[in-house]
Amino acid sequence: MKLLIAEDDADLNEIIVKKLRAEGFDTDACFDGETAAERLLYADYDVAVLDIMMPVLDGVSAVRRLRAQGNTTPVILLTARDSIADKVDGLDAGANDYVVKPFSFDELIARIRAVTRTASGNPSALLCLDDLSLDLSGHVVRRGGTELTLTGKEYALLEYLMLNKGRILSREKIVSHVWGYDYEGGLNVVDVYVNYLRKKVDEGHAVRLLHTVRGIGYTMREPT
Repeated sequence: MKLLIAEDDADLNEIIVKKLRAEGFDTDACFDGETAAERLLYADYDVAVLDIMMPVLDGVSAVRRLRAQGNTTPVILLTARDSIADKVDGLDAGANDYVVKPFSFDELIARIRAVTRTASGNPSALLCLDDLSLDLSGHVVRRGGTELTLTGKEYALLEYLMLNKGRILSREKIVSHVWGYDYEGGLNVVDVYVNYLRKKVDEGHAVRLLHTVRGIGYTMREPT
């Protein structure tokens, strides 16, 4: 899962990023709402966590800008103010949830997973496609009951495809999401890793779940 953290307190920013990365989240960070809005415009994130009180552009204004641009990335606001008016303001701007400081990291992680499940239309932490399952909480992947051993990038790629099952994802979107907006390599890295993943997920099974859509990209879909 790919996250963006925007928090202007450098120490807190560093702590949040370290904690999230330790939990297995691919996490980018910035320190103001303007930079956050720009990154969310050009890169693909599963969730953005934005502090409300930030320089250049505050978190609520950043959310309003995103929604005006048609960006539907789930957003969790961090706020030191817990008045009902502040919460309503953030939610009305288009935020999906909020966390009041000081907060526990367990709560933040739970809310990140919750908004991701809501956005993907999957009510649980277990993503399933035929006999393939992916546990978002434990990062465990199984096919036909057998646990699969995946590298970090293979898992990130599969998770992205599973969260968007039935949708065709272009190589550009996959590179942006799995390798990051500042990745400078070629798009053929996607083809290479799809082949790695296909060998582990589909090889030896009668039903193929990972499909190539020529000239467009890749998709995970139910067998027909």
